[in-house]
Amino acid sequence: MIQEEFSFQPNVHYVNSSKVTSEYIDYAIINWQGIVREFRSTLGLVKSIDLSSNNLTGSIPCELADLHGLIALNLSMNALRGEIPPKIGLMKNLLQLDLSRNNLSGQIPTSMSQMTSIDYLDVSYNNLSGRIPSSTQLQSFEPSKYTGNGLCGPPLTKYCPGDEEKEIPHVVGQTEGGGEGMNELEIWFYIGGATGFATGFWIVCGALLVNRHGRNAFFHFFDSLKDWVYVKAMVFIAKWQQVAHA
Repeated sequence: MIQEEFSFQPNVHYVNSSKVTSEYIDYAIINWQGIVREFRSTLGLVKSIDLSSNNLTGSIPCELADLHGLIALNLSMNALRGEIPPKIGLMKNLLQLDLSRNNLSGQIPTSMSQMTSIDYLDVSYNNLSGRIPSSTQLQSFEPSKYTGNGLCGPPLTKYCPGDEEKEIPHVVGQTEGGGEGMNELEIWFYIGGATGFATGFWIVCGALLVNRHGRNAFFHFFDSLKDWVYVKAMVFIAKWQQVAHA
């Protein structure tokens, strides 16, 4: 099986002015399968690179991260080694990144947390280790996209060293929301109060239903009370209106 070296040699130019010094890449030379390929003015127009399953060796060139217009990069199923380029997070337009099934090591660069547009990521089956950087995108991918490594942290269920100590212990009598829960004595107090109220209510209702004289007296008292409240309310309203017009 033939293994090819994946090399990337950009030609860097410097632009000097009185205020700022910047650099840009206008072409690159790629040595692939024993043939040197040169990319000049079209390099900035490249949107997708798929070099999967090519038995590529070596490390991922750091200069690859300078292709800011790239939207898809697939280097899976090769024999690439070394670390993921730290500047890979500068590829803001990258939507798909597949680095699975290589021999990459080290940690996932923290700069990848800045890749807010990426919607597909697969770094499974490498030799990566450490905590997965925290971001809305990186935690939204399935755990299978990180398996086969020594990674830890969400979305994986594996804790990182020190995470167990940060877990808040569950305290008896305390709810998950942080408030204090009811103890056993309070629970029985409310149960007893509710039971007593229900018992007294049905005793009164039962007595009224069975005793006709008592039932008539109760409703007569209720009607008298209603009339008394109505009269008092009307008198108060009349006096208030007289004071208002005075």
